[in-house]
Amino acid sequence: MPYYRTWEEFTRAAEKLYQADPMKVRVMLKYRHCDGSLRMKVTDDVVCLLYTTDQAQDVKKIEKFHSQLMRLMVARESRSSAMETD
Repeated sequence: MPYYRTWEEFTRAAEKLYQADPMKVRVMLKYRHCDGSLRMKVTDDVVCLLYTTDQAQDVKKIEKFHSQLMRLMVARESRSSAMETD
């Protein structure tokens, strides 16, 4: 399981993974109160991508990226148009 140190690398890898097979990708968020860290995991059961942070500005980025992925996953039209643009 590769941990990504930079947010940009993680988002590129997660978008590629989602676009490869949207029906298999899952996204999980895990918050640990004891150390104040937030972990985002994107997986398709073959590849697992992880990003962990304890910085407040990164939490905002994760929230925005997570909502973007969720919109793509639930909107049939958005999914097909996103696939056509890339």
